[in-house]
Amino acid sequence: MKESSFRLQTSELDQLAQQLLQIENELNSNIPVTLWISDLHGAGDRFMAILRGRFGMLYQTCREALPNTFSVDKIQYLTQVIRKKKYFKEENILMDTQDVIFCLVQILKYRLANIRNRTGNIFPPEFRNTIKRLISGLPVPDQVFEEKVLSERLISHMAHSIRQILLDRIIVLGDIFDRGPQPDKIIRILSSSAYRDMVDYIFGNHDILWMGAVSGNQSLIAEAMRITSRYDHFEMMDRLNFDSSKLADFAEKTYPVEKITGKFKAQTGKGKSMEKALAVIQFKLEEQTIKQFPEYEMESRLWLDRLAAMLKSGDTDGLLDTHFPTIDLNDPAKLTREEQEIIEDLTYQFKTNTKIKRLLSFFFKKGKTYHVHNNSLNIHALVPSTEDGDFEEFLGRKGRALLDYIQKTIERVGARYINGEPQETEDQALFFYLWCGAKSPFFGKHAMKTFERYFLRDKERHIERTLYWKTNMKTDAFKQKMKDEFGIQRVIFGHTPVDYLKGKQMASRDGVAINIDGGFAAAYYNRGHALVHTPYQLFGIILPTPEEMQEAAQKLESAPLDIELIDEFRQPMKIKDTAKGVMLKRQSNALLARIRELTCDPK
Repeated sequence: MKESSFRLQTSELDQLAQQLLQIENELNSNIPVTLWISDLHGAGDRFMAILRGRFGMLYQTCREALPNTFSVDKIQYLTQVIRKKKYFKEENILMDTQDVIFCLVQILKYRLANIRNRTGNIFPPEFRNTIKRLISGLPVPDQVFEEKVLSERLISHMAHSIRQILLDRIIVLGDIFDRGPQPDKIIRILSSSAYRDMVDYIFGNHDILWMGAVSGNQSLIAEAMRITSRYDHFEMMDRLNFDSSKLADFAEKTYPVEKITGKFKAQTGKGKSMEKALAVIQFKLEEQTIKQFPEYEMESRLWLDRLAAMLKSGDTDGLLDTHFPTIDLNDPAKLTREEQEIIEDLTYQFKTNTKIKRLLSFFFKKGKTYHVHNNSLNIHALVPSTEDGDFEEFLGRKGRALLDYIQKTIERVGARYINGEPQETEDQALFFYLWCGAKSPFFGKHAMKTFERYFLRDKERHIERTLYWKTNMKTDAFKQKMKDEFGIQRVIFGHTPVDYLKGKQMASRDGVAINIDGGFAAAYYNRGHALVHTPYQLFGIILPTPEEMQEAAQKLESAPLDIELIDEFRQPMKIKDTAKGVMLKRQSNALLARIRELTCDPK
C-alpha cells in the first residue's frame, strides 16, 4: 500500500473510531433528566417562579445521587443548603462543612455522568479547578476543608452549579399564547441563552392561531385580537408596539357598551366593544374560508345567514344580542368599508411588526407538530381518531403521515413569513382548520361554539362535544396502534386539564397515556401538572397555586408539591434503552463494520 493511501486510511480509521466511541459513550450514559410542561397560557411570572424552583427536582436529584443509607432529614437538609447556597448548622443533623462538600461532590458526579453536560460554563472560575479535582477523586489543598471562608465559599459555588444542571431537557407541549398577559415573557425565557439549547417545543392550538395570524390569515388575525381584547391584554400589545387605536375608535363608536347584551367577557368598556367588533369581523371572514374550502366540511359553522333571517323576521327571542349594525341582512358575510380598513390595518401590523416577528419566529424555528423523546411521543392534544378506534383521515392522510404533512406546511409558511415572502392561500387556510377543525390534531372537539356562546340563549347549543381521543386511549388496541405507528412506549399530551381536586390522575394505570396540563389559566383551577423523567423515576408533579407560592415566598420556603409516581426503575435507565438508542446502535454497527473492512488483510 502506498504511503499516501496508508495515511488516508489511517486518518479515516481515526475519524471512524472517534465517532464510534462517542456513540458508545452516549448509549451507555443515563437518559437526560427531562421536564414536561404544557398550556402555560401567558402566565409568565408564575412560570418563572416555578422554573426557578426547578419543579421540586432538587430533592429527587439528591435522593438518587446519595446512598440509600441517607435519611430523609439529611437529604432535606442538603436540599436546603443547595437552595440557600450556604452552609448552616441544623439541629440533629451532624454534618460539618467537609461532610457537606463530599455530598455535593457526589451529586455533581451523578449529574455529570450524562455526557451532554459540559463543565466549562457550569463551575465558577474561582473554584473550577478545585471542583474538577474533587469530582475526579484527586487531592486538593487541606485549606479547602480547614479554612471556614474557603469551605463555605466552595459550598456556595458547588450549590450554584448543582442548581444549574438539575435539568437536561425541557419539553413544552404548547399553548404559550392567550388568556394570560405575558406570553412574550415566557418566549424570552425559553429562547434565552440559559434555556434555548435544552428546549423542545410542540405547537399548541393557541400557538397555531397566532402563527396563522402572522402568516396573514385574516380570520385568525381577528380571532387573536378578539381573544386579546376579551382578556383586556392591552399592556401586552403596547409592549409589542402594536397600534390598536383605529380598531378601538371603530369599535367604541359602532358597538357602545350599553348596547352589548351578548356574553362578552372583557372587563373594560373598550375591551368589550373591541371584542364584539372583532367577533363580527371574525365570523364574516371565517364564512369566506369555509365556503372556499368545502373539503373542510364545516358548513355547520355558517351562522350569519341564519342570524340575518332571525333579524329580518323579528324572531329574535333565541338571541342574547340583536345589535348588529355592520351586518347587511341581504349579504351578511360581506365586510363593510370600515371593517375592511380595520382588518387590512391589523393584517399589515401582524405581518410586519418586528417584536411580534421575534416572538413568532421562535415557534416556526423551534416548534414541531410532534416529537419522540425517551420512548415517548410528545404531542399537544391528540392524533385524530375515529369512533371505532382507527386513525382519522384528513386531506388524504392519517396518523404519522398527517402530522408530517402538517409539519412541512408549517415549515413552509414559517420560512415565507420570516423572509417576508407571499403565502399560498391554501397554506393560510389550513391554519384556520388546525385551530378549530374537528379533524385537527390540535383541537379535538366537533366544533368551536364561539358564535353560539356569544349570541344564543339555548345553552345546549353551547356544548363543544369532545371527540374520541381520550376514549380510544383507554383501550389496549388503540394504545398498541399508537406504539406501532410512532415506535414508542408512551404518549404524553396536554391541552385539557386533569382535575386533581376530584381525584383524577394524569397517567393511565399502565403508564402509557399521560395527560399533563400546567393549569396556568384561572379558568382551569390554577392548579395543573408537570412531568419529570429521571434515570430512576417517571413522576408527575401537581403544581402549587399562585396563593400557595405567595405564602411559601413569604415564609422563605419552597412551595408544596404533590407527587404522582408513574414508573420507577431498579437500574438507571440508559440511552441504549430508548428509541434513540436503537438508532444509535445501528449507526454504531455500521461504523464498526466499516472499521473492520478497512483493517482486514487484502486477499
